[in-house]
Amino acid sequence: MKNNIRVERAIKNITQADLADLVGVSRQTINTIESNKYVPSTVLALKIARIFGKHVEEVFILDEED
Repeated sequence: MKNNIRVERAIKNITQADLADLVGVSRQTINTIESNKYVPSTVLALKIARIFGKHVEEVFILDEED
């Protein structure tokens, strides 16, 4: 699964640490999600999308192999 978190953060001008605080996880968790090394839970994905005012599908994109 790919994601647009880095782009969305840039648009809102927030850091990984800012986003982490807003959704209640560590900055490292945001980093691993952005790097496509970790797939977030449904709840976390929904929280992240809500921060950006987007639908989950606009932030997280399924790959063909997913």
